[in-house]
Amino acid sequence: MAEAGILSYEMTGKMEKQLRLISSVIKETGRQMLKEYNLSPPQFIALQWISEKNGITIGELSSFMYFPFSTTTDLVDRIEEREFVKRVRDENDKRLVRIYLLPKGEESIKAVIRKRQEYLNTKFADFTEEEIAQFQDGLNKLYTEIRKDF
Repeated sequence: MAEAGILSYEMTGKMEKQLRLISSVIKETGRQMLKEYNLSPPQFIALQWISEKNGITIGELSSFMYFPFSTTTDLVDRIEEREFVKRVRDENDKRLVRIYLLPKGEESIKAVIRKRQEYLNTKFADFTEEEIAQFQDGLNKLYTEIRKDF
């Protein structure tokens, strides 16, 4: 079993590259569904953040997406016009406007995620149950370690 800090930079670099490639291919597979919903990748990412943090403000969304406030406002305007989200003035602080996911937004997220899962299922077809269990254990462990940073 590997201990913290004993992996070579070469090994870590190879794993990082593989994870990046895997992530990129999975995202691209799901993005095919975005065309059906007439969504751009940044709009979809915004929907995911809004889903994750329902009631998020434009400022918070800007921060999460690393976009300027004005760009985020324009992005939300477009997805609100198409009824993926709605803005609601905060009841306790009327200066704040919160963004909430609407059913159409939720449906689009589910469709893209489903497409990604279907793709992954085809790639796991030749794995044994034991290999899948080991892979899942490793992912869970890595995920747990990464979540400690947030």
